[in-house]
Amino acid sequence: MAGTAREVLSLKGGSMSLYNVDIEKQEGGLLIRVSFGSPAQNDQIVLETATRLEELEAAGELSGGGVARVNGPASLPVAMVLAHHLAHRFTGVACFDPKMGKYVVAIAHGGQYAVGDLID
Repeated sequence: MAGTAREVLSLKGGSMSLYNVDIEKQEGGLLIRVSFGSPAQNDQIVLETATRLEELEAAGELSGGGVARVNGPASLPVAMVLAHHLAHRFTGVACFDPKMGKYVVAIAHGGQYAVGDLID
């Protein structure tokens, strides 16, 4: 998206947020930046994450298509919540691998991507 401003939707919920989800629209999909907020246990974090994703869906920000690139730390329970919400809306869901410097496709629908594909 050279030469254009990037649109970013942030649902951090202020300083009390347990988990942060930032959405950046990109050509061919979304970049979803995630990070931990205030210290909490996974049972609380997964509920907040699911609520944030439902808010994004209601706002039309997770309309789907293309590939969802997820970048940032997540516990396994949080990763499962993210995967569940994104898998139903996108042709591919990929997670950033810092060792490879690329996104690894972990969920694929429709033939555009295959599990294990590396994308920028």
